[in-house]
Amino acid sequence: MARALVIVDYQNDFNPPGGALAVPEGDVISGTLNELARSGDFDLVIATRDWHPPEHKSFVAQGGTWPAHCVQNSEGAELHPDLDPNAIDYIVDKGQAPDTDGYSAFEDSELSDLLRDHGIDEITVTGLATDYCVKNTALDALREGFKVTVDTGAVRGVDVQPGDSERALEEIRAAGATLL
Repeated sequence: MARALVIVDYQNDFNPPGGALAVPEGDVISGTLNELARSGDFDLVIATRDWHPPEHKSFVAQGGTWPAHCVQNSEGAELHPDLDPNAIDYIVDKGQAPDTDGYSAFEDSELSDLLRDHGIDEITVTGLATDYCVKNTALDALREGFKVTVDTGAVRGVDVQPGDSERALEEIRAAGATLL
């Protein structure tokens, strides 16, 4: 059984302080992410990045919900410097189509093919944000036929509404994933 670690969107714009769409306490999981990535427990370590065009539909300026964030080629879109780049095998960009939410790392990306090309059948999902991109990535991974674990100590959520992250984790568990 080949395993992959997927670190979802651990980027400057999602981390406090100063991120354009900072996830509360997002910065506290960097040590855990690095421990997992360096552990040797995974055959493949993948980091995903929101990689939005400037006119992305999710931005308030285009009528969306969110402030502009993770705009392609900006400092905010880069992986957070606390994440060890030497422990990452691949970076997968997502959210590039201006007319989609781009929450899932499987949506309009090469992630599924990359995992299958490496014989991966089990993934552990970590990163930001539990209630959006982590949730949608985990659910799509299940739909793609992967065995999915979410490490709850290595995720943080936005919680626009109180309890959103807990509800997201319950949805992921109910769909068939394991929560650590």
